[in-house]
Amino acid sequence: MVYQAFYRVYRPQSFTEMSGQHHVKQTLQNALLHNKTTHAYLFSGPRGTGKTSAAKIFAKALNCEKGPTNEPCNECQTCITITEGSNTDVIEFDAASNSRVEEMRDIIEKVRFAPSNSRFKVYIIDEVHMLSNSAFNALLKTLEEPPAHVVFILATTEPHKLPLTIISRCQRFDFKPLTSSDIIERMKTVLADAEIESDENTLKVIAQAASGGMRDALSMLDQVVSFSGERLTVEDALLVTGAIGEEIFYQLAKALQEKDAGTVLSLLDELITEGKDVSRLAEDLITFFRDLLLLRSAPELKDLLELVSADERFIELAKEFEQETLYTFIDILSKTQQEMRFSNHAKVYVESALLKMIHLEPQHVPAQSAGAVNPDLLNKVEQLERMVGQLQQQLQAGAQASGNQAPSAQPRRNASKATQTVRIPTGKIHGILKAATKTDIQAIRENWAGMLQMLQKSHAALLNEAEPVAASENAFILKFKYEIHCLMASENPSLRAGLTDALSTRTGKPYEVIYVPEEPWLKVRADFIRSNGLDKQSDTGQESPEEQVAHEMMDFLQEAEQETADPFVAEAEKLFGKDFIEVHDD
Repeated sequence: MVYQAFYRVYRPQSFTEMSGQHHVKQTLQNALLHNKTTHAYLFSGPRGTGKTSAAKIFAKALNCEKGPTNEPCNECQTCITITEGSNTDVIEFDAASNSRVEEMRDIIEKVRFAPSNSRFKVYIIDEVHMLSNSAFNALLKTLEEPPAHVVFILATTEPHKLPLTIISRCQRFDFKPLTSSDIIERMKTVLADAEIESDENTLKVIAQAASGGMRDALSMLDQVVSFSGERLTVEDALLVTGAIGEEIFYQLAKALQEKDAGTVLSLLDELITEGKDVSRLAEDLITFFRDLLLLRSAPELKDLLELVSADERFIELAKEFEQETLYTFIDILSKTQQEMRFSNHAKVYVESALLKMIHLEPQHVPAQSAGAVNPDLLNKVEQLERMVGQLQQQLQAGAQASGNQAPSAQPRRNASKATQTVRIPTGKIHGILKAATKTDIQAIRENWAGMLQMLQKSHAALLNEAEPVAASENAFILKFKYEIHCLMASENPSLRAGLTDALSTRTGKPYEVIYVPEEPWLKVRADFIRSNGLDKQSDTGQESPEEQVAHEMMDFLQEAEQETADPFVAEAEKLFGKDFIEVHDD
């Protein structure tokens, strides 16, 4: 008879024989017992976790001559034919090789026919995510309302690729990766039936390499059996699976703890020379330091260890590393594992990671007993105590001399921040007033409203109560009602640049803006009038040319002090004319 692989020979034939997936088994068995089975199921999960096996067992339980029952008898003709794959009412469909809509339409056409010799016609569609969109659309209506004698079971490893319309029409069961203990128990059953000797550590190596998949575990077990013969050893399992033994991990960890770079790199090169996969090596190192962290933090949880055993030497090894050091090791290796995926020089990345771990000087401090004291730490404490004593002596000696200075310096600094005022450029203001013209101030006021609309809303709000009061050909004075608004505007570079650009766009001139609060402006203006004799009137009826110029300047300043019109009203007057504008105050 042709030899069959373990995963085919020992495929579970009942819910009892299934490893793990207790939530799936209990739900399906209860539905069978209470006759609450539905028309469509979706089995999703990683490879080798029992999706197709569960589908066949469920089909046998539905059609068993003693059922529907929570466990198929595996003795009646229906159960036997389903197990052998010859039952015409249980159709297995591989969507990976039959993904076109034509194959799906062929199924849909045959759905309406009653089963020939069973209670239900069961369609098991494996790798259903491989169907095309048109095939999904063809299946959609039939999947929602199939005939009463039809049950669909969809199996997939990538449920996110299924349309939501398909998922919503099925009862979904998520198959989880199997635990190492479940895999080991199943392998023990297989080896006992095959009369092959083994030990716990050998099966543990295979289970860890299987990564939660029973089919992968049985395939590797079959390979190890072919290599070893009638007795399995840890060395054979390590060689076949490509894993690393405890002894190598122990030597590597000791070399890292002793900062022996030569030994670490030699061990790494030896492993790679033996054919160990570098990516798998990085993954195993992460798992190893995770085990050490577990032994360091919770040594009673020995059943959760994956790579190492909980013997005394590994417990002592774990105590030699600080927890923060182990956290850092895992973090370095995890980042290295991500970076290796995009490089052809994976070995270099692992070597660099191990050297980083060696050079973690502050974290490579062995755990010390409660009574021991680190000499370096003690020296630093003594130095700090001496420095504190010297500072206290200096403070006591200089308290009398600096008592009057230190308190006054801080309030002045704080006061300067709290009472910060706008710096008034009196000379520039006088220069603008001397060269001020009505044409420039009118041009600025007429374009003021349009200019505000070009600014950001926050900047326009800050300038809402400001008004231009005097302007020359290249600069103008902007008066603010409140000093705080003037300070905020003058210290905002973005506002200043935006205002200059807007003025240049609207008026064609790059005016320089002088920011002045209202009170200082009135004071500077009064000083300008006095210093230029503009407040004096001629005693005679005739005015000299100088007096006429002064009189015109005074009229201009008084006009500039009059209330400026609303900028939006001014803009409206500019657009439509004063005769068509009527202002109402609400």
